[in-house]
Amino acid sequence: MWLLRKKTYAFLLALCGLTACGFEPLYVEKTAGNDLWYYNNEFDADIVREMGQIKVESVSDRIGQMIKNELMDTFNPFGTPKCAKYFLKLEPVNKDVTQQALRDDITATREKVKYTLNYSLWSKKDGQLVSGQSWIYLSYDLLDNPYSTSMDKKKIEKDGAKIIANDISLRLGAYFHSMKTKRGNPDEF
Repeated sequence: MWLLRKKTYAFLLALCGLTACGFEPLYVEKTAGNDLWYYNNEFDADIVREMGQIKVESVSDRIGQMIKNELMDTFNPFGTPKCAKYFLKLEPVNKDVTQQALRDDITATREKVKYTLNYSLWSKKDGQLVSGQSWIYLSYDLLDNPYSTSMDKKKIEKDGAKIIANDISLRLGAYFHSMKTKRGNPDEF
């Protein structure tokens, strides 16, 4: 019982720490006239509508295409906008492979892969709005069966594409949220 109370107090203390550090939820609105946030069980559709106006530019490499497809599914689940307001440019993904866990004969039993992607969001009206870099470290075992190793490589490539796309989506959502908050008028972007 004492341990349960201790965990409860630790949770409440951590929750108070979050409120004191300036943490703000992403998909909520401020009430007019004060700095209090409310949720009211409603989803802030303004940010989703703005993100639905993003056209993701094509990229040449395979993992870049997978990232593009993930982003398109996130931003535009009903199809690419006919007259896009924003354009997301993705550079080719940089892949850096490092061998790990070396045997006595200096052959590796594991490889660590770092995928790095530079991106930038452009507006027809304002030019470049946001640019950034997203990266992920993943690893896989080098097995005796080459087919299994090949399938592991494909799986981490697919997982890496999903993680990078999610990271970019969250960063762009935070950008649109900050723009909405700075302007003060929640109905206007």
